Amino acid sequence: MSAGKKDMSEERILMAGNEAIAEGAIQAGLKFYAGYPITPQNELTAYMAEQMPKRNNVFIQAESELAAINMVFGASAAGVRAMTSSSSPGISLKQEGISYMAGCRLPGVIVNMMRGGPGLGNISASQSDYFQATKGGGHGDYHTVVLAPYSVQECYDMMFDSFDLADEYRTPVMVLGDGMLGQMMEPVMFKSKTAGRKPQVHKPWALTGCSGRPPNIIRSLLLLDGALEELNNTLQATYKIIQKKEQRWEEFLVDDAQVILVAYGIMARVAKNIVQSMRAKGIAIGLIRPITLWPFPADAFATLRSPKPQYLVIEMSYGQMVEDVKLAVECRSPVSFLGRAGGAMPGEQEIMEKIKGLING
Repeated sequence: MSAGKKDMSEERILMAGNEAIAEGAIQAGLKFYAGYPITPQNELTAYMAEQMPKRNNVFIQAESELAAINMVFGASAAGVRAMTSSSSPGISLKQEGISYMAGCRLPGVIVNMMRGGPGLGNISASQSDYFQATKGGGHGDYHTVVLAPYSVQECYDMMFDSFDLADEYRTPVMVLGDGMLGQMMEPVMFKSKTAGRKPQVHKPWALTGCSGRPPNIIRSLLLLDGALEELNNTLQATYKIIQKKEQRWEEFLVDDAQVILVAYGIMARVAKNIVQSMRAKGIAIGLIRPITLWPFPADAFATLRSPKPQYLVIEMSYGQMVEDVKLAVECRSPVSFLGRAGGAMPGEQEIMEKIKGLING
C-alpha cells in the first residue's frame, strides 16, 4: 500500500443499519440474495440491488416473499452462501420455506427488521417477533439460531458470524433487528480482508453435479417408517450442541446490582444509558444483554449473584423474552416486566420509576 493511501478497513464509514447488514453479508461471502420490498428494511434490498451485480454476485427481486425464501432454498442447496431479508409480515410468509430449509439441513441467513404488529401493523420499530424467531415460527420441531444486534457496528459484524454458524451447523440463522436499528446511522469499522474470518465450509452434501461421485439428495419428505424421527433426532442432537457452545451475551455492572435489567437490541441501548445514569446517583443497577436469542443465554443467569438481585425485563412487546428469563432464573430471584407494543418504546423515565419501585418494595 503506497504512502498516503488508507485501507478501507482502517476507516469508519457512516452507514445505516440496513446498509451495514448488506455490506457485512457481501464481505462475508454472500453469493445469492433474493428479497421483496417492505418497509422498514427496503434500504437493505436497495443496497443489494446496487452492489451484488457490481461484485459478480446474484441479486433477484422476487415476485413475493414466498418466492424469495424458496430461491434461497435452491441457492443454498447448490452450496453457495444465500440470504433473504424482510420485515415482520414478510417473514411470516417465509416461515414455510424456513421450516423446509431446517428440515433439509440447509444453511442460510434470514434478516428480520421488525415492525409493529400483528397484521400489517405499522412501520414503527418493534420486538414482537421474538416468539416467531425463537420458537420456530413454521411447522415442526426445529429452531433457527437467532442473533440480535444492538448497534450498526454489530449489524455489520454479525453477518460474518451468521454465515459461519449457518454453515457449521447446516441450519438457517436469523438476524433479528428492528426498524429503528435498520434506519439509524452510525460509524462502522470494516474488518480487514482476513481478520477473524473462517474459511468457508466445504459442503460435500451440496447439489453441484455428481460426476465422479454418488448423487446427493436433499429432501424433507420422509415417508419410510422411522425415517422422519431419525431426521428429527439428528436435528435435536445438533441443537443441543448449539445450546452448549453458542450462547452469547454481554454483562454490564452486574456483580453488585440490586436490579439487573435484561434487554436486547435497541432496548439494550436504552437500558445501558439508564444503568450509567442511576449508577451516577449511587443506585446499583446492572444489565444482561442477550446476543443470541436462540440459544437463549441461560448460562448468564446460572450463577447466583451477591446481593441476590431482582431482574427487570424490558421489551418492545407485551412480554415474550421474559418467559425465557423466568425459565433461566428458575425462581431463584424475582422477575418483573415492563413493555410496550404497536411501535411504542418504554421511555427512560418510565423505566427508572419502575426500578425505583422494585428497590423500594
